[in-house]
Amino acid sequence: MHAMQYEITLPADYDMRIIRERVATRGRLLDDFAGLGLKAYLIRERADGSPVNQYAPFYLWAAPEGMNSFLWGPGFQGIVNDFGRPVVQHWMGLAYAEGPANHAAPATATRRRGPVASAKAPGAAVEEALARHEAESRADGVVASALAVDPRGWELLTFTLWAAGAEVPGEAGERFRVLHLSAPERKSLPQGRQW
Repeated sequence: MHAMQYEITLPADYDMRIIRERVATRGRLLDDFAGLGLKAYLIRERADGSPVNQYAPFYLWAAPEGMNSFLWGPGFQGIVNDFGRPVVQHWMGLAYAEGPANHAAPATATRRRGPVASAKAPGAAVEEALARHEAESRADGVVASALAVDPRGWELLTFTLWAAGAEVPGEAGERFRVLHLSAPERKSLPQGRQW
């Protein structure tokens, strides 16, 4: 599994209805994209208390071939044409879990990023993160959750989808609204730890 995200930060007075319309009219184009485990079409808005207006799609790829096909194909080129070429963040998958609310449509998502503790051996720090992820992914309202790492910057990432009405803990991380979820190969994402 591979995690991927790009963030398009928009002006403070940007009309976010433009992004909602974009997702409403184009979001379903990836509903059957080969190799895509899931894509959460995410936004954050200043009107909701976010520090920025942002469109920040998040992907879990079942296979690198799907990710490559998207990045070098017309799907990503549409983003480049409309917004310029964003930095694409990429993490290697460590774990994936379907949560207790896995049959619900996600309404919100959280993303928590933090360093792999430098005072510990990388393997020990990852083991701690895996144990925490396993416990957190069982919380009421969790649709699905992933844990990943970027060894270039030694960053851990936890990404969680939440059902509508879920009580999201404050320590869960940055919050996003989910406008649409494309999940053509969600069932093929490997459950549990991935090493």
